[in-house]
Amino acid sequence: MSAARQKGSWLGLVPTMGAFHPGHMSLVAAAASQCDVVAVSIFVNPLQFSSAADLARYPANLERDLAMAQTAGVGIVFAPSVSEMYPRGEPETRVQPGPLADRLEGASRPGHFAGVATVVTKLLSVSGRCRAFFGEKDFQQLVIVRRLVADLDLDTEVVACPTVREPDGLACSSRNRRLGPEDRRAAAVLFRALEAGRDAVVRDGRQAEDVEATMARVVAAEPRARLDYGVVVDPVTFASPALLAGELRLLIAARVGPVRLIDNLGVGA
Repeated sequence: MSAARQKGSWLGLVPTMGAFHPGHMSLVAAAASQCDVVAVSIFVNPLQFSSAADLARYPANLERDLAMAQTAGVGIVFAPSVSEMYPRGEPETRVQPGPLADRLEGASRPGHFAGVATVVTKLLSVSGRCRAFFGEKDFQQLVIVRRLVADLDLDTEVVACPTVREPDGLACSSRNRRLGPEDRRAAAVLFRALEAGRDAVVRDGRQAEDVEATMARVVAAEPRARLDYGVVVDPVTFASPALLAGELRLLIAARVGPVRLIDNLGVGA
C-alpha cells in the first residue's frame, strides 16, 4: 500500500468480514472505477459479535473469497488472523463512537459499534491515505464511520455505495446463507415493508408514527418474521422528524427464523 501511494496512486480500501456476495463485489467494482489500486481486507472481527456462538455461526470461507477477489482484479488482500490483528489479546483501548451507537442496532447489539469503530480505525490507520468503500445496506454503520473519520481526522474519503438486492428485493447479506427455503421466502418481507413505508411518505405525507405503523403491519402479516424495529429518521442525525420533509431514511430490522436481518431505504418527502 505504501508503494502504491509513493507512485501517486489512489488506494481504494474495501473492508469486509468475508463470505463474499454480489454486494461485496459491487464495492470492489466501485473502488476499481475510482482508484488505481484496490485493497480488500477480510477479517471476522470478534469485537463486534455479542456472543461466541454468533461469531462461530458466521459463514467464513477464505479460500472462496480469495478466488473471487482474484477474479475481480483485487490488487491487495489483507486477511489477518485474530492474533495478528490483536497481538496483545482483546484490546483495552477501544474507539467509542458516540450516542448514535447506542440506538437501533446499538440498542439491539450492545457494544457492536464500539467493535466496528475499533477495527475500522485500525484498518484505516494501517492503510493510510485512501478511499474506503462501504455499502448503504449497513446504513447506521456508514453514518458512524463517516463521523469517526471526521472526528479523528483520518486521511480517508468514505465512499457510500448502493445496496445490492436479490430479484425479490432482499438485500444481499452473508447472513442470508443461513436462511432455509421457507425463511428465505419470508425474508423478502423486509423490503416490502420498506416499500410500503416509502409509499406512505410519498403518497400521503403522513407523520413518522403512521409510516412506522405501516411498516410494522406488513411485517406482522408474515408469520415467520418478528419485527425488532421499523423507523423513519433523518439520514444525518438519526432524529425522528417532527415533519416528514426533505431527505429521510427508513430503517428496519427483523428476525426471520433464526436469522436477524437489517435493511433500509432512502426517500424524499
